[in-house]
Amino acid sequence: MADASWPGEQLVVAAQSGDVDSLAALVSGAHPNVRRFARSLCATPEDAEDAAQEALIILYRKIGMLRASGALASWMFRIVRNECLRHARTMRAPAAVPDTAVRSAEDEVLQRLEAAEVAAAIAALPAEQRRVLIMRDIQGYSGRMAAEALGLSTAAMKSRLHRARTAVQHALRAVPDTTTGVPHDDAHQVRHP
Repeated sequence: MADASWPGEQLVVAAQSGDVDSLAALVSGAHPNVRRFARSLCATPEDAEDAAQEALIILYRKIGMLRASGALASWMFRIVRNECLRHARTMRAPAAVPDTAVRSAEDEVLQRLEAAEVAAAIAALPAEQRRVLIMRDIQGYSGRMAAEALGLSTAAMKSRLHRARTAVQHALRAVPDTTTGVPHDDAHQVRHP
């Protein structure tokens, strides 16, 4: 798995202090992971590319706003998520196009909203669960690699991953269906009088 690691804390600290070479290396080193986030959260490859570019620009301009140098991955995940949400919102604006194109755009918006729901559910996780989930399910780390990177035993990593996945599934079931307004888990149950 190439390019799966984030730039180290020393590079982040140097970039925050204004070292131009460190800042360039930080942006370059974060790029593959930011693109991976964007591809997993945005509905289209074009939006993913736009969101990744915007996120890297924000990283370049606002690195000083990052409070903890070790929180780069979760900070960038939130930025990418917000960019994908922004792109989804722009798709909601009605356009004067033929019906078939409108239906296609509506389908795309629904896909983006689903991605936004997943992103929001992941962002709501406790930090230790979110890190494990991102490393395993988004970045593609093996269980052993994720456990080692986080300083956990494999059993502890698996436990946190299970809790994170369960919490995300529960949060997604509680999100109202966009067509009925009924939570997803209730929308699929048959109602008897």
